[in-house]
Amino acid sequence: MSPVRHDDAHSTSRGHDHADGGHCGHHHPPVFAGMDPGYRRALWLVIALNAGLFVVEMSAGALAGSRALQADALDFLADSLTYALSLWAIGKPAAWRARTALLKGASLLALALWVLGSTIWTAFHLGVPRPEVMGVVGVLALAANLASVLLLLRWQEGDANVRSAWLCSRNDAIGNVAVLLAAAGVWGSATGWPDVAVAGGMALLFLNSAWQILARARRELVTARI
Repeated sequence: MSPVRHDDAHSTSRGHDHADGGHCGHHHPPVFAGMDPGYRRALWLVIALNAGLFVVEMSAGALAGSRALQADALDFLADSLTYALSLWAIGKPAAWRARTALLKGASLLALALWVLGSTIWTAFHLGVPRPEVMGVVGVLALAANLASVLLLLRWQEGDANVRSAWLCSRNDAIGNVAVLLAAAGVWGSATGWPDVAVAGGMALLFLNSAWQILARARRELVTARI
């Protein structure tokens, strides 16, 4: 369970007052909505890590000819924007936090569709990426993402806005492990198919996370309007 602080109860009361009123006195504990200075500091650190890794991975992806690296780089960029939106939404009414989460879910869905489309295109124009570049950059990105996951771990269960930040960090860590596997596969097979397979798998992961974020945000938006 994530820690629930007293200031969170105030920040989430608007989104829960009406929902609880229709349950004959049954009250649900407030959901963590980001009202914690430690959470804000963690988000700033994660934004810096993600923005820096976007530049590194996009450059390395172009150098190595790796679609998986480029997909992961775009995920870093999307995550930087997601974390920035998460910061902006802290302290806002429940309806605005839910709308922010909807925007983040929609952007992740768009990213997933782009990666999926570019992966299909690459399958018909297959080259052989440079596995050594993929491996080195993959290790660096994995270290940064593990740091992000640890920074946000205690706040993984919150409202849709907070939950989306955690899912982005988790996706990145999984994606980096997949890039390392792709690098090993490219090196072992001397073909680009492992890179294409990993990029496709990452697109499906993004689609799943986008669905989770959008579904939860829609439920919270309905609750906030009742």
